[in-house]
Amino acid sequence: MLEEKTKIFKALSDPNRLRILKALQTKVLCVCEIRELLHLANSTVSEHLSILKQEGFIIEEKEGKWVNYSINPRSSDPRITSILSTLDFWIGDENVIIADKKKICALDRLSICCS
Repeated sequence: MLEEKTKIFKALSDPNRLRILKALQTKVLCVCEIRELLHLANSTVSEHLSILKQEGFIIEEKEGKWVNYSINPRSSDPRITSILSTLDFWIGDENVIIADKKKICALDRLSICCS
């Protein structure tokens, strides 16, 4: 049981994964948009998304050629729901999170992903 809880904390131990979670609380995003936001390689973003998905923080949904990532609204684990509901309390006032929120509103997947 402790091992399962440790995986949750490990998933939260990377600043980029925290940024992804806060970004997804603002808007549904694809890998290219997250890559643009974080300035990371697609493979790195995909690895972060895989970890967050495996622990139940996010879900992915296929929509045509897009794979959209969003916060898991119905996690079966109440710990995940609790963490997600308090993320703003913990990191919402961080400068990088505030800056990310502004950038997210300006992201245009058609110009980012199709170029």
